[in-house]
Amino acid sequence: MYHYDDFDRAFVAERNAQFRAQVERRLDGSLTEEEFKPLRLMNGVYLQLHAYMLRVAIPYGTISTPQMRVLAELAERWDKGYGHFTTRQNIQYNWPKLVDIPDMLDRLGDVGMHAIQTSGNTIRNVTADHFAGAARDEVADPRPYAELLRQWSTDHPEFQFLPRKFKIAVTGAPNDRAVTRAHDIGLVLRERNGEIGFEVLIGGGLGRTPMIGKTVRDFLPVADLLPYCEAIVSVYNRLGRRDNKYKARIKITVHETGIDEMRRQIEASFAELRPLFDDTAMAALDRIKAQFALPSFLNGPTEIDLSDPVLRSFVDTNVTPHKRDDHAIVTISLKAHGRTPGDASAEQMRVMADLAERYAYGELRISHEQNVILPHVRRGDLAALHAALGAVGLGTANVGLASDIIACPGMDYCALATARSIPVAQQIAMRIDEMGIEHDIGALKIKISGCINACGHHHVGHIGILGLDRAGVENYQITLGGDGTERAAIGERAGPGFAYDEIVPAVERLVLAYLDVREDAGETFLDAYRRLGPAPFKAALYPEEKRDAA
Repeated sequence: MYHYDDFDRAFVAERNAQFRAQVERRLDGSLTEEEFKPLRLMNGVYLQLHAYMLRVAIPYGTISTPQMRVLAELAERWDKGYGHFTTRQNIQYNWPKLVDIPDMLDRLGDVGMHAIQTSGNTIRNVTADHFAGAARDEVADPRPYAELLRQWSTDHPEFQFLPRKFKIAVTGAPNDRAVTRAHDIGLVLRERNGEIGFEVLIGGGLGRTPMIGKTVRDFLPVADLLPYCEAIVSVYNRLGRRDNKYKARIKITVHETGIDEMRRQIEASFAELRPLFDDTAMAALDRIKAQFALPSFLNGPTEIDLSDPVLRSFVDTNVTPHKRDDHAIVTISLKAHGRTPGDASAEQMRVMADLAERYAYGELRISHEQNVILPHVRRGDLAALHAALGAVGLGTANVGLASDIIACPGMDYCALATARSIPVAQQIAMRIDEMGIEHDIGALKIKISGCINACGHHHVGHIGILGLDRAGVENYQITLGGDGTERAAIGERAGPGFAYDEIVPAVERLVLAYLDVREDAGETFLDAYRRLGPAPFKAALYPEEKRDAA
């Protein structure tokens, strides 16, 4: 895990002091809200429907027990006792007072955290596979490269005022758990003839015009990572549209320019930039890698007693094989049925920190799916860990199932939202639980966004739900067949939208139709959709059309 050095600490302290002075000027009226807006956005502060919101970066989703305890402290001391983990592996506080935010930032700085570049038209928090360093299938741990990118992009003088926000994701495994193909730059670690390098994708993104990223380099040597990324962002900064914010993302630049011409310009820029990069970055990477050494693992049993059906259910859904046979990766669900997806109370954060310290070598991860991961847990400790999680409402065995729903804050908080997301997610989860069919349904990704910006990743949900405003009434569109993995696909719109009180029954009809048409219990919803196409699912969604036809 990366630890701040003297430069990092001084940099963050200076930024915090600068922002404290800006807040004071806003509070005394020296700055108008319009003048203050670009300054607060540079420091992760938004103005939402009811209050300011502070978004704190958790780079590549990795967090230590002391850091998690400070996140709990912030929630309890300066917010309403909880935080919201996001699809960018960040945490948001929805109710801070502006006067308190500088104190919150200083407290974060005490444990090597900040809110810099979690907003604005700049390079945002670099995300990564939440199983990094522990996954059995990975080529290499992607986090040192993500940290190198974080250091390169933070306060980069050329990239503070890009045409639009810019997002980078890195994965070290062929099984993509970081949705790299839906990012402005997606980096996939590959091994070729004994050498580690990257497949580089550009132009992915969701929102108003969803697109899957295209490969611009199939193998990039590690030594070329920073100059090549600088070439990509430089070309985008030059070509990206500034006349229309809805067409300003690099995905539109790639679409309008063409991938071949983009590649030509990127390679030309790279040829100019590469000689300007000496060995400094690679020396820094060596130092960074040393901080991501695996813990000193304790030996333990590889086989454990799973006669308790509750524990067995938890292991089946929430536990993933580790690169060591005597350890496991444990995902803590923040999606207990009926709860707000991604929310954790201060007490729950402290418990997770304590359990990570006791059972997981002091390390936690935040996933883009709004859950928390303990990456290194001895299999012999799983029963005790599960019991402790259950005592604070964190033992739900539903990871990857229908109630493990990604949802943005929606109209309950966000000033941009056009519909509610959280209540829809809660009601779907409760209905699935009432029906008692969740484990029979199996793997199913439901994702909900409260507006066209797609913060809930609905485009890559097996079932995606988009809430819109139709003449002052909430209307929910359904998309089918989306996928955020290495087989990435944008979901297809099923047809007309549904009213707020119709959306949960519509999802119920979808899952029941799937259970009727699947070949066997091993065929997932997504597999069945790909085999059969949309027809049987549309028939379930819109039964009145069958009556009309009759």
